[in-house]
Parts: sequence; C-alpha cells; structure tokens
Amino acid sequence: MSQIFTEALQNLIDALGKMPGVGPKSAQRIAFWVLQTEEENIKALAQALQTAKETVHFCEICGNITENPVCAICSDPRRDQSLICVVEEAKDIPALERTRSYRGLYHVLGGAIDPINGIGPDQLRIKGLMERLQNSEIKEVIIATDPNIEGEATAAYLSRLLATLEIPASRLASGLPVGGDLEYADEITLGRALEGRRFLD
Repeated sequence: MSQIFTEALQNLIDALGKMPGVGPKSAQRIAFWVLQTEEENIKALAQALQTAKETVHFCEICGNITENPVCAICSDPRRDQSLICVVEEAKDIPALERTRSYRGLYHVLGGAIDPINGIGPDQLRIKGLMERLQNSEIKEVIIATDPNIEGEATAAYLSRLLATLEIPASRLASGLPVGGDLEYADEITLGRALEGRRFLD
C-alpha cells in the first residue's frame, strides 16, 4: 500500500497528534493549514513557541505559570493571605479567577494521585504545600481538584494531611459535573461551587 502523505507531512501530522486534545483529523487540518498559510505566520508561530518555552516557567511559591520568579497572584498584597486554593494544574487557575468569587492564594500540585499511571503523592507538589502551611497563618485550604476518581483520591489524601495540622479543609461544592475538568466549567458553575464549598470531615 502506497503512502498517502509525504514523509515530511506525515511527520508533521504525527508531531501535532502528540498535543493534548488534537486527534488525527485535527492534526491533519492543522498540518494542511501550515502548508497553505503565509510563511510569516509560520515564523511567528515558531518564534512564539520558542519564546514561551524559554521564558515561561513555574512560580517558585505556588507553581503557577509566570515569567518571573514569583507569579502575579503570590506577589499581590491585596490577595487574602489566609486562604489557599489547591488545584491540579496551572491551567485551572484562570477558570477560578474568572468567577471573581475567590481572592486568596493558590497552590498547584502538578497533577493528581493516579496509581495506575505511577503517580503518587511524592510526584506531586504536596511537600511544598505542607511547607507553606507550616510557615504561614492559613485559616482554610480549599481543595479544588477535578471531580473525578483521581481528583477525589487526591482530595481525600490532602484532607488527612491537613487534619494533622488542624487546618480546616473544604472541597468545592456540587455543581461541577463528575468526571469533568475545571478548565471547561463556566464561570457561574464555578462561582457557585466556590461559594457553596463544604468542609471535609
């Protein structure tokens, strides 16, 4: 059977297909866009990718994305220093910020506990969270992990750790669909979930 695409085009499609959320058909559409668009657009895209990779990194305090050692949220004195909202990924923070219902700090775990894929507590930024809690006057930790099996397991693990420090822990309230991701939730649903959060036993 003859090859449908040239080797270079197939390599491009394969590379694009490795991106999250990009399936085979989407990879083909993007690849053909690359072939058809102006060369200036490709150069701009390549430069943007290179610049982002070189300049964007994770906040040394919370793990949010930033171009500075400390992100804008951690360095903002107007934020409520007594609240920390724990999320799985940095991409979850913009979703919560859009609700305008939360003005505290964040802590990014870098994922969720997932034994099947070899991700345990030691692979997450849980140690950093515990260090932050021991060196500050935190009055509440809001656990905003995704409402799926991995997220619930992570929330249960964190609640046990927080109980040893006698720090109140709450979980986002109902309204978020089970099995969903925070980044895809709308502002109203997230806002209600924040306002109706419940404390964990």
